[in-house]
Amino acid sequence: MAAEEKRAWIMLVVAIASYAAYLAVILARTAGGPLAETPYAAALLWTVGASIGASTVLHVLVTAFSPECEKTKDQRDREIHRFGEYVGQSFVVVGGVAGLALAMAEAAPFWIANAIYLAFVLSAVLSSVAKIVAYRLGFHPW
Repeated sequence: MAAEEKRAWIMLVVAIASYAAYLAVILARTAGGPLAETPYAAALLWTVGASIGASTVLHVLVTAFSPECEKTKDQRDREIHRFGEYVGQSFVVVGGVAGLALAMAEAAPFWIANAIYLAFVLSAVLSSVAKIVAYRLGFHPW
């Protein structure tokens, strides 16, 4: 397995796990009250920080323990990476538009922040899935 594919798997698992942890914390904090009044900022910042830290540590470990032949990037790796990033960036745009629409509708900051955070998570997941599928099923640039 190429190092880039391992990195895609790491990003996929970390993104899903961190968002699941965030949802668990937020839903536990609601205590039967309105979801929009739940304190979310600290949990959001901690889960984003933890996911960045976990991703960094796991990438370093994968790089350190990968054989030398897996550490080199060829043209196919670069094209798969670019393809995955292009696919994933669509959700960043969707999240920005959703956040803008929620702000114009004067929604609570909770909903704006969570829409944007969900878009970032979906971007990472979609990008990682696109890369993994390209490695597993083959990649044919057009």
